[in-house]
Amino acid sequence: MPKPHTFPTLFDNALQISISKLKEWGYLHPHQIMRGTITWSRNGNQTGSISINVNTEIDQQFVELEYKFNGKPRKYKVRLVSMRSNLGKGRIWFFLCPQTKKRCRKLYSIGGYFFHREAFRGCMYEAQTQSKKYRQIEKRLKPYFQSEQLYEQLYKKHNKKTYAGKPTKKFLRLKEQIEKAESVSHREIELLMVL
Repeated sequence: MPKPHTFPTLFDNALQISISKLKEWGYLHPHQIMRGTITWSRNGNQTGSISINVNTEIDQQFVELEYKFNGKPRKYKVRLVSMRSNLGKGRIWFFLCPQTKKRCRKLYSIGGYFFHREAFRGCMYEAQTQSKKYRQIEKRLKPYFQSEQLYEQLYKKHNKKTYAGKPTKKFLRLKEQIEKAESVSHREIELLMVL
């Protein structure tokens, strides 16, 4: 008898709260209380919404999350912890997961609560569900299918190509990816797709 199919829950599809986004939106300035709403959407349709209250004014900094899951209200706090940057410039923020007590930079909502990824069993990232062959094909052809976006980044209005007479790292990286994309022949694409 064949093994039954398992379709794991994917972290990529779960609602996420990220420290980098909170910082980008100005929630993590020291000594402030800030409230707001985070919304998620896919293909122009709203998939979720949550009210947050970030308090960095007291010693026990936290993010308070308030939302409804299956029509029932949920409200709880997730502690924030920070440490000095090893570069000596500012602080690095982390969530302290209420379930696992681990520091993390992203919280995922699976089953109605926002926790660290290790709090969930049987969940995977999309890349973990792909076969080795598919990952090899994607690695080889990814630059080819992204070549248009690479050119857009390369010729963006304020993209610096040189600094102090030398090419920038970003410029060199984009040129290298474009060269990889141009080195893929149509025959190679056909052979990889047939395999």
